[in-house]
Amino acid sequence: MTERRRVVGAEQIDRASRRGRKFIEILPGSIVTDQARDAAARLGIELRLGPLDRPAAPQGDGGAALYRGLYRRHPKWMPAFPAKGRNATRFRKLTLIGAGGVGAALAQLVFNRQLTEQLTLIDLVPGLAESLAMDMKHASGTSRQSGRVDGGTDVGMAEGSSAVVVTAGRSRSPGMDRSELATANGRIVRSLAEAIQSTAPESVIIMVSNPLDEMTAVMLTATRFPRERVIGMAGTLDSARFRVALADTAAVPVSEVDAMVIGSHGAEMVPLLSLARIRGQPLHRFLSEQAIADCVAATIAAGGRIVELRRTASASIAPAHAVLDLLEHMSGRIAGAVPATIALDGEFGLSDTVIGVPCRLGTRGLIEVDEVPLSESERDQLHQAAAAVRSRTNQ
Repeated sequence: MTERRRVVGAEQIDRASRRGRKFIEILPGSIVTDQARDAAARLGIELRLGPLDRPAAPQGDGGAALYRGLYRRHPKWMPAFPAKGRNATRFRKLTLIGAGGVGAALAQLVFNRQLTEQLTLIDLVPGLAESLAMDMKHASGTSRQSGRVDGGTDVGMAEGSSAVVVTAGRSRSPGMDRSELATANGRIVRSLAEAIQSTAPESVIIMVSNPLDEMTAVMLTATRFPRERVIGMAGTLDSARFRVALADTAAVPVSEVDAMVIGSHGAEMVPLLSLARIRGQPLHRFLSEQAIADCVAATIAAGGRIVELRRTASASIAPAHAVLDLLEHMSGRIAGAVPATIALDGEFGLSDTVIGVPCRLGTRGLIEVDEVPLSESERDQLHQAAAAVRSRTNQ
C-alpha cells in the first residue's frame, strides 16, 4: 500500500497555535508549504522532524517499539535538525579586521543573518573596507535587511566591540606550510593585539589568521585577556571538511554525517573516528578502514589543495561559514559543543597549550571545555598535537 504524503499548511499551524502547542511533528516525506513555514515563524511554532520518540505504552505487542528501533537503519532515515538555542541574542557591535576573502564572505553572512546591531569592517588597504561596507548597504536595498555597517583603515574603529574577528595576515602560497607564516603574521597579530586591548578591552576575539593555533596563542599572550575571550577557528572548518569527505565517500547527503575534528589546524588534526556517525551508525558500517583513512588524508590536505588551485589565495567561503558557526554558538542561536581553539587548563590532561577541543560558548566566550570521551589512540594523538603546537609556539 502506497503511503500518502502529508501536506502541512498554514491551517495546521494556526490550529496548533490555538491549542497552545509549541511544535508540530514533520514526518519524512511530508510537504511543508511556504505559508506554513511563515506562519510557524510568526507564531513561534517549531517544526520538528519526526518520527519523535514517545513514552512506551504500558501494554502492547512491541510492534511500535520494534519499528522505532529499526527505523534509523531504513534508507529513508532523515537526521534531526541541528539543536537550536533558546535565548538567542544579537551582538551589540561586531568588528571584522581584514576585509579580504574570508572577511568579505563573513561580513555578508553576518549581515544577512542579522547577528549584530553594528558591523564594522577594518582593513589596512585604503578603500577596501569602505567599499565593501558601501556595497553591502546597496545590497540591503534588495535583501531588505536592516543594520548599520561601516568600514575604514583605523583599528580604533573597533572601540566598544562585543566581539572582534581577526582574519588579517598573509595567506599561504602554493607549497607553503601554515607554520611558515608564523613570523610574518606574528608581527601583525601583536600590533593588532595592542590596538584591541586599548579600544575593545571587554571583547571576545576570534582568530582566523594562520598558523591558527600559534596565532591564537600570540593573541592571548599579547592582549593578556583571560583564556575564555581568545578563541581560534579551526576545528569548525576541519570538521566541515571531514564531514564532506565522509559524505562523498559514503554517497550520502552531508546532513546525514555527524563528525568532529579537534587538535591542531594542520597535519596534527585529530578526527574523532570513535564518535563519528553516518545515519546514526559507526563509520565502519558504511566505509572500509582504508576509505576512512583516505577521508582523513583528504581532510588534512583540503586547505593546501585549494591553495594549489587558486595559487594567489587560500580558502574563503568555508572558513567564513566556520566562523559564523562559532558566532551563532556564542549568540545562542545554536546549542551544544563546537570545536574551537582554546588555551587548556587541565582539560584532557593538558595545560599551557592552545589547541582545538570541543567547547561550549556564550556571549562572553568560552563557557566550558566539553571533555568528550576519547579512545586511547585519539587521546594520544591529541597529546602529540599539543606537544607539536607547544614547541612551535615557544620557538
